Amino acid sequence: MDAEELKALRKELGVTARDLAAALGIEQEVVLAWERAELFPTKQHVNELLKLRARGVGAVPKAARKGATSMQVLADPALWQLVRKLIAHEPLRKEVLRLAERYDDPLEV
Repeated sequence: MDAEELKALRKELGVTARDLAAALGIEQEVVLAWERAELFPTKQHVNELLKLRARGVGAVPKAARKGATSMQVLADPALWQLVRKLIAHEPLRKEVLRLAERYDDPLEV
């Protein structure tokens, strides 16, 4: 996968270099070096990138941005994937509720 293909994939997935790097477990600078053709992804990374492409938009979680508005959070496909899973799987819902007890409710703070 060359620099232009990588840039096109990031645009296709709608993610930043930071988001893509986090999904691959590497530093953002590595992704940027790939895009500048200073470095090239390993076969393992290319395979991971192809898997992300196959999964499409929402395959890469987007990092929380400072000052993200409620509408930006609601527009995140990963949020709706999570909601669908919570609706479909009662054991998951119970586990999430148990975990959520540790966190303040923003409406009550």
